[in-house]
Amino acid sequence: MMRIGYGWDSHAFQPGVPLKIGGIAFDHPAGLAGHSDGDVLLHAITDALLGAVAAGDIGSFFPPGDPRWKDADSAVFLRTALEEIRHAGYRIANVDTTLVLAEPKIAPVAEKLRERVAELLSIDPGAVGIKAKTPEGLDQDDVAVAHAIVLLEKIDEDTLLEQMAAVAEPQVKMDDVVRKLVGRTASVPRRKPGFNTDDIS
Repeated sequence: MMRIGYGWDSHAFQPGVPLKIGGIAFDHPAGLAGHSDGDVLLHAITDALLGAVAAGDIGSFFPPGDPRWKDADSAVFLRTALEEIRHAGYRIANVDTTLVLAEPKIAPVAEKLRERVAELLSIDPGAVGIKAKTPEGLDQDDVAVAHAIVLLEKIDEDTLLEQMAAVAEPQVKMDDVVRKLVGRTASVPRRKPGFNTDDIS
C-alpha cells in the first residue's frame, strides 16, 4: 500500500538567465539553463512522483525539443505528476530533497522553499524536507543538482468517495442555480472525472 519514488536532475548555471528553484525566484547573476525555466528541484520531485507510480519520466510527458515547453513554469510539470499519482489511487505521505550547489545559499530560504513546495504539492510543510550541500571536491561549482525521494500511500475507499463527492457537490449546486434561472429543468454538462468511477479499488 506504499510506494517510493526517486528523482534526480541537474542544470548548469548560465549568466543572464532568471534563477528559479522550488518555484521561488532568486536574485542571482546566473540562472539554470534548460528548455523550461530550469527549476532543478521541481524537476527532481516531478520525476520522483512519476517514478513512484511507474508513469515514465518528465521527458516522456514534456519532451525538451517541444517548443510548447520553452521557458515553461515547472509547476505545470509537477501538476501533471500529481494527476498521475491521483489517478493511480495514491497520495503523498512525505517528500525529502537534497540540493547540491555552491551558490546561492539555501539555508536562509529553506523554510520559504519548504512552504512553497508544500503549497505546490498540496501537503503540509512538515511533510517536506529541504536540505542543501556544497559540491565540495566534485568540481561542480557551475552546476546545480537536486535529489528527491517521495513516499506515497494508497488512498482508502472512504477517502476516495469523499474526494468524488467534493468534486460532484459544486456541480450539483450549479445545476440548481441554472434550473432556477431558466425556470425549467436544464441539463448542465458535467466534467468527466479523472478516474473510473466504476472501478474504485
